[in-house]
Amino acid sequence: MPGFARPIVKGVAMSSPSRLPTAAIIAVLLFPGLALAQAGGNRVRGEIPAAQAAEFIGKEGTVCGVVDGTRFAENAEGQPTFLFMAGNFPAHKFSARIWGRDRAEFTPPPDQLGGKVVCVTGDIRTANGRPEIVVRGPRNLTVK
Repeated sequence: MPGFARPIVKGVAMSSPSRLPTAAIIAVLLFPGLALAQAGGNRVRGEIPAAQAAEFIGKEGTVCGVVDGTRFAENAEGQPTFLFMAGNFPAHKFSARIWGRDRAEFTPPPDQLGGKVVCVTGDIRTANGRPEIVVRGPRNLTVK
């Protein structure tokens, strides 16, 4: 068509601009958390508030929040330390678990993080009906 220039993308002429389907736009507006997940991936970009972690079970992500309480279960199997966020135990909405074998790697010790804002990165799973990340080492926990 004379006088009409078609856009070129990576060497391919496009006859019309691509558009998002209306359903996709509506889904993003109604469920903004869906926009965080990468297409075709299992990794969530950005920080997930601890109170919303349940929306991302089965994904890998970074959950952040104030540590409302901690518990070092030294007599339990694996001697875990729990960081409770978005409420204190038993009313918390998210927990981070650090196994006893990994505790010595953390400075300060994880049970001294009460009242601090922390971010933990890993697979968001459920434990006792609530979302949880098992923190594998200090590189997966940051104090803000």
